[in-house]
Amino acid sequence: MVRKIISVILFIFGIQLGLSQLINNTKVDNYLNELAKSNKFMGSVAVLDNDDILYTHSTGFANVEKQIRPNDKTTYGIGSISKVFTSAMILKAVEERRIKFSSKLNEYFPLIRNSEKITIENLLNHRSGIHNFTNDKDFLEWNTQTKSEDEMLQIITNGSSDFEPDSKAEYSNSNYVLLSYILERIYHKSYFDILAEKIINKLGLQNTYFGNNIDETNESQSYKFNEIWAKQTQTNPSIPLGAGAIFSTPTDLTKFASALFKGKIISRRSLELMIMMKDNFGYGIFEIPFKQKIAYGHRGGIDGFNSVLTYFPKEKISIAIISNGNNYDINKVLSEIESNLLE
Repeated sequence: MVRKIISVILFIFGIQLGLSQLINNTKVDNYLNELAKSNKFMGSVAVLDNDDILYTHSTGFANVEKQIRPNDKTTYGIGSISKVFTSAMILKAVEERRIKFSSKLNEYFPLIRNSEKITIENLLNHRSGIHNFTNDKDFLEWNTQTKSEDEMLQIITNGSSDFEPDSKAEYSNSNYVLLSYILERIYHKSYFDILAEKIINKLGLQNTYFGNNIDETNESQSYKFNEIWAKQTQTNPSIPLGAGAIFSTPTDLTKFASALFKGKIISRRSLELMIMMKDNFGYGIFEIPFKQKIAYGHRGGIDGFNSVLTYFPKEKISIAIISNGNNYDINKVLSEIESNLLE
């Protein structure tokens, strides 16, 4: 009798999810585990279908030296996916009339070259011309040090400009460091407190926070592979701020993406502006197409962490992958998951 009940439950469950979906999940599990065995990938994955977690998987080690395995609560550096959070908070500030897209940078940082021409919008869609400090040859000589706002502003000011504002688009972390400082000035709070108030607490993201030194029990180390997995040093979070210092889990990232596109963080009108592409750049977001489907999201890379977050508005599906050790193209991992879970 018990076996018959279980069979009925599994049959109903298979109809609701689709039996092929259950088989594909196993296929993705095996794929990720094989990558880990061959030292190509360590990390975690989550897929959210509407508001339901459809799939999660973790593989490899969160800490190689201590042989600690990751789980769905293991947190990782998400790098530049942080920019989506920062962009959403700027758009919220515009809704609250604390700032305008047309506001000029010289209202806040007049010493930066062309600040009288650069708008908040130019910072959001990487059209400011401000030099990207992470491209500097000496960046890795000081990236582990704590930097004050004055020190970072001096570094960005010294980097000067690479092109005339709004003449083209070119990715620059400097833009989002400046947006982080602007948020702190208009709200009179730390970036961490603003992030907690506007997004983390509002959505109940229990495993998302502004970066610390990696000493938390469930916080992953990051690695690069050179015959063995070699632990990487951590960029001090005072440097990238809202350009790349947030830690999270794939599950929290998918919940964030879903909430963003459902109007739970910013208005529908603000979201339309956010995803409007100009020279392939939105406001802290990009189009990430998959075959005939269109997704929006961002990729991230910091220290040994690599990540990607995508959201398919039509299908209401979000996918997040975060790797703390990647000796493989993470885009191939994304494509494999999309092929098995979206088709």
